[in-house]
Amino acid sequence: MRPPADTVGLVVVSPNHELRLDVAARLQSGRWSVTEATSGAEALEKVESGKVSLILLDAALPDLRVEEFKELLQAEHPHVEIVPLHPHTGQPIIGIPSPQSISFELLRHMNRIPVAPPRAALEPREECATAGIAPAPYLPGLVGTSQPMQRVCAMARLVAQRDTTVLITGQSGTGKDLVARALHQLSPRRFKPFVVINCAAIPEALLEAELFGYVKGAFTGAVQSRIGRIHAAQGGTLFLDEIGDLPLGLQSKLLRFLEHGELQRLGATDTFSVDVRVIAATNADLRKVVEEHGFREDLFYRLSVFPIELPPLRQRMGDVAELAQTFLAKFSPQPVTLSPDAQSLLMQHSWPGNVRELRNVIERATILAGSDTTIRPEHILL
Repeated sequence: MRPPADTVGLVVVSPNHELRLDVAARLQSGRWSVTEATSGAEALEKVESGKVSLILLDAALPDLRVEEFKELLQAEHPHVEIVPLHPHTGQPIIGIPSPQSISFELLRHMNRIPVAPPRAALEPREECATAGIAPAPYLPGLVGTSQPMQRVCAMARLVAQRDTTVLITGQSGTGKDLVARALHQLSPRRFKPFVVINCAAIPEALLEAELFGYVKGAFTGAVQSRIGRIHAAQGGTLFLDEIGDLPLGLQSKLLRFLEHGELQRLGATDTFSVDVRVIAATNADLRKVVEEHGFREDLFYRLSVFPIELPPLRQRMGDVAELAQTFLAKFSPQPVTLSPDAQSLLMQHSWPGNVRELRNVIERATILAGSDTTIRPEHILL
């Protein structure tokens, strides 16, 4: 049965199962339409998917800082109110700067909380644009609020909480590794290993042993048994960087692992079941490589369940200044600013090396600037 039209959507957000159940049980009323969320990302998804006017928030979020969650919610859904929950009693607390406990009976009759007006159903990006606010991407480690990056971050947020295999594509230097790490940090696997293997950096003769491990005597020099990188990622995330360079001979073995979750070490007869979430990345056009018979078609489709494409920097020029300031803070031992002329010079460049090139340019500029607290055009070498 559908709730009455005048009910108020409410989300109880806490990683504590007992606390969520207790709070929800005490809010059984025709006034409230109650749902639950275990993390900040899940709560934001629920706000996106329906009419929510109130969030009861446990400060112990597993994925986001409370301040970060509040900023993101305010930027995209300013009509939604937040009431913090006491982490032990589950009681809502209000009042700033001195929080005061209130009873659920009072909360039930908080008629000041309106049902979201029809305008609240607008797409969050449209609301922000109308209000003149640039919503932040809120992916750990990533910088930029341009529309292309907003799309990337929205896609990443949608899939972060799942075990779905993700294929990240984009030119070299666009930050594919940062997106992979962000997906891991926002996932339920964040407290487990994040294991990286660069398929282009390891000689083909050693790559199979690195991936799958080996037993003593499997080949010359195998003086002791060793688990592979896949096994080392047990319970966590395996990031296969430059997957387009994976030799054809290993692609079938990787495909078997992805399909069955089992691996066999070199020289062994037994198999191991391994639970990992796989994220792959490439700067190649894998569809074209498949057409040229350099990559297995079945493996391509197995990896690209959820593709995320990163834009080149020239398509997100609105992020250049913010990225530059971020790198200045990283490389300069003192507060440094960009002069208007220097910033204009950065904005005129096409950035074929993408964010990595910008990073190198700014690092070089901080060295050339010496003790100068302003980066000028003569410090920018392009």
